[in-house]
Amino acid sequence: MGLTGKDDAISRRIQAMVHRVEDLREADLYFYNQGVTELRGGACVLVNGREMGMYSSYSYLGLIGHPRINEAAKAAIDRYGTGTHGVRSLAGTLALHKELEETVAAFKDAEAAVTFSSGYVTNLTVISGLLGRGDHVFSDRINHASILDGCMMSHAQFHRYRHNDPDDLEDGLRQVPANVARLVVTDAVFSMDGDIVDLPRLVDVCRRYQAWLMVDEAHSVGVLGKTGRGIEEHFGMQDAIDIKMGTLSKTIPSMGGYIAGKKDLVDFLRHACRGYIFSAAIPPAPAAAALEAFRILQEETWRVEKLNANTHQFISGLRGVGFNTLETQTAIVPVLCGADERAYALTREAQHRGVFVLPVVSPAVPEGLSRLRATVTAAHEPEDIAKTIDILGEAGKRIGII
Repeated sequence: MGLTGKDDAISRRIQAMVHRVEDLREADLYFYNQGVTELRGGACVLVNGREMGMYSSYSYLGLIGHPRINEAAKAAIDRYGTGTHGVRSLAGTLALHKELEETVAAFKDAEAAVTFSSGYVTNLTVISGLLGRGDHVFSDRINHASILDGCMMSHAQFHRYRHNDPDDLEDGLRQVPANVARLVVTDAVFSMDGDIVDLPRLVDVCRRYQAWLMVDEAHSVGVLGKTGRGIEEHFGMQDAIDIKMGTLSKTIPSMGGYIAGKKDLVDFLRHACRGYIFSAAIPPAPAAAALEAFRILQEETWRVEKLNANTHQFISGLRGVGFNTLETQTAIVPVLCGADERAYALTREAQHRGVFVLPVVSPAVPEGLSRLRATVTAAHEPEDIAKTIDILGEAGKRIGII
């Protein structure tokens, strides 16, 4: 009998995962779900009593712990308390939520914006809320899981085109009848590979086939563009995207997600998305923190410049010692290891020497493409980055990766 007292497929799946985790723990290769007890300046963390350099952070501009953001969150608790009276549609909307949405809309150069409880919920509920049976949705093959889940939940006919390949997308759109709804969804910066979507060609294809374009900017806001406004600023393409999705939990160090776009679109989403209608509102403290973070992002543009310099140093340094970092151009830097075991081993060597990085293995990535999914932020200093490159390079040679 299985661990749950039942002998069926569910029990076998549970047992397989439990055994896999136990084997990794016994070999000192399990580094997930570690308790971080203290954040020290954004570039360092305290884990199990040890200070380590943080190279797994989504806080690309180093805003976690910013005193103005902390004070804004505290002030919101003093004014509103720790929660709201319910869902946004009923008693859960605060003046703070409206101010945050107005700020997001202005930042993304859109008519309006709406916020959700998480980035995952945003993609899931917006894609499934816009589409239905008989519609067609097209997704880049390596889009984030939340996009794939939203596509499947929509019940639309689901097409996956080759990664960052507008020609393959066009082949698919060409086969769809002209009188049906077509939605194309893509990441702006791909979360596992760190490369940037070919937005100019994608926009051209979507316009020629009258397809809606939705772009997930979870990893591009604060990263791309001279002032960190994202993919449209990066390419100099104003108002090129129909549905501008982003998160409030990465560059913006809080929680939640948003959609920015035309006012009619946003009004529709407020009344059609189950994830908005039936989810509790973002609590006051995270909403205030996100609002203040957007203000700081616009004032402290030096952070974007420093992130760009750190990104160049990190990528060129890793490539210089022999690592394959794929086609990344951003703060997400895949350090390819090959087999899962090598990714686990490199993580162990790095963490034992004070570098907090984590492995991404199959099935999250294809077999043979396991990696460290390393990130660099504006909080890192050049000498720290150089030391980390040396540590990873020495470990990679010992393991036989480079």
